[in-house]
Amino acid sequence: MGRCKVFLGVLSFLVLSGVIIYVTLKYKCPDFSKAAVAADSKTCSEIGRDILQQGGSAVDAAIAALLCTSVINPQSSGIGGGAIFTVMDSSGNVKIINSRETVPANVTYTVLDSNSKPCSNTRGNKWIGVPGEIRGYEAAHKLYGKLPWATLFQPTIKLAREGIKIPEVQGSSIPSIPNTDETRALWKLFSDKKGNLLKIGGTVKFEKLADTLEIIANNGADSFYSGKIAEDLVHDVQQAGGILTLQDLAMYKVNVTDAWTVPLGEYQMYIPPPPAGGAVLSLVLNILKEYQMNSAPESSDEKTRFYHLYAEAFKFANRLKKHIRNPNFVSENTKILTEDGFASKIRAKIKTNMTLISDYNIPLNPTDSQTDDDPSRSPVSGGTTHVSVLAEDGSAVSVTSSINNVFGSKIYSSQTGVILNDQLDDFCGRVNNISPGERPPSSFSPSVLKSKSKTLVIGASGGDFIMTAMASTLINHLWFKKSLKEAIDDPVIFVDPEDKVIFEPKWDKVVNQNLIGWGHKVSRYYNAVNAVEKDCGCIYAVSDTRKNGKAAGY
Repeated sequence: MGRCKVFLGVLSFLVLSGVIIYVTLKYKCPDFSKAAVAADSKTCSEIGRDILQQGGSAVDAAIAALLCTSVINPQSSGIGGGAIFTVMDSSGNVKIINSRETVPANVTYTVLDSNSKPCSNTRGNKWIGVPGEIRGYEAAHKLYGKLPWATLFQPTIKLAREGIKIPEVQGSSIPSIPNTDETRALWKLFSDKKGNLLKIGGTVKFEKLADTLEIIANNGADSFYSGKIAEDLVHDVQQAGGILTLQDLAMYKVNVTDAWTVPLGEYQMYIPPPPAGGAVLSLVLNILKEYQMNSAPESSDEKTRFYHLYAEAFKFANRLKKHIRNPNFVSENTKILTEDGFASKIRAKIKTNMTLISDYNIPLNPTDSQTDDDPSRSPVSGGTTHVSVLAEDGSAVSVTSSINNVFGSKIYSSQTGVILNDQLDDFCGRVNNISPGERPPSSFSPSVLKSKSKTLVIGASGGDFIMTAMASTLINHLWFKKSLKEAIDDPVIFVDPEDKVIFEPKWDKVVNQNLIGWGHKVSRYYNAVNAVEKDCGCIYAVSDTRKNGKAAGY
């Protein structure tokens, strides 16, 4: 039973008792009553909340929280990367702002060259895409911003200039920085005077980043894509062996489109179209919704059956990721992935008590002849963040931002304070070649779900784990009626490109063994989801504890 029905039932009883006025005055929402922000750190959630309280829009809060993340979790995101915004205005209209990186003009290699195997090492200078993050902020702010542009930058400029105590998540990522000629600048940023890498609790300052952010705050987004910042950035990238040029920066453009809409029970789910991953997420949900799971499986047998079906659905979905391409460069009928009829075709192939072993290929089109996913590619990624915002006026933002892997390419521009992405890695295992200007395919699925009485703003970080994290949370919350926090906290499973079923450490051991008995290969991993929901006039916000996140609101 929903929260509204329970509360209204209590109120009906109290009306009969003659105390309705007293209870109405005393009733308080358990979390928040007006607005909330769920980022992957308490500091950044609070900065977003403060922006809302100053009269800022949901977009203003999201931008401020993302800027903050570039200091609190610089291994995850920053202005050297890109983002996808799903924005719902107060009237319910939804737009997608795609500011993911693009392929530089001078790319000359084939991503999946079977001889040189470039995807065997996807770190470093040749994987840097043209950063789109700041252009994304600019486009979103022009469409939906309320506060002055510069106001959104001030909290992060202060943090970056004064320095912060290194939090656990950032600190645990610092040891991954190699001390090589190519990455020496990043090593120096996170080192003490003796040349030793900083540890959790140590102090780190981002003074060059603060200078860059101050110039952008005062002079606008153009100052990142031309002039001295652009010149310094390109110089540092090329010194490290990269191919980024001033023309690449000058030519960068954001893509603004309508959201795709997918019915999901009482909700309309708004998702970004390809090259984002929302269509694949909707496919998995459409496959599973017909199995009539109206409550959480309790016994080991029930859990085994459901998560077997869940794993099988993802095995089919994995085969179809190869079709998630930039529609300006590749013409594919990917809209079919969101349709019930296509999900039904896959459901008919799934066996309810055993794996198919190998037959998970299903053509998107009758003439489909593309290559399958590269099974050698590791799905692990820690260079991504997600922010969910719900404002007082009902407007909402779900935005996922990334530099791809941990610390991206690990190329640091010491003149600008920018850590560069390695986003071209996302082409690996998906395509045979890439084109200048093309945006990489992505698992990003920043979503807004809207019903007559509820709004759910949700998204996740974790590379290829994003879709599993979101599917698990949505199933647990919408179908199994768990609270938002319970749904996010619940242990989940992931199916990798080799059809291996990967478990969180706290997963049910009996179900684990049962799935092995049904033919599934297993391993372990984790992910992170941040979400905000409005239900019965109250705001519930959850930042995933897997990344030590904490939401903020009022």
